[in-house]
Amino acid sequence: MDAIQQHMLDTYRAARLGEPAPPPPGRHDRRTLRDLYRHWLTHPPTPRTARTGRSSPSGV
Repeated sequence: MDAIQQHMLDTYRAARLGEPAPPPPGRHDRRTLRDLYRHWLTHPPTPRTARTGRSSPSGV
């Protein structure tokens, strides 16, 4: 099921239940990507070790 079909189904369900319709797909994409980018800038990914795939205590 693609995003448009899911939106149509959610809109139908909302109408049947008397709830407000959900926003169309892609409406908040720019804001979400901007927020993720800002989060990545302020909280950089933790380096991982090659052997275990986990972060080392020293951060190296």
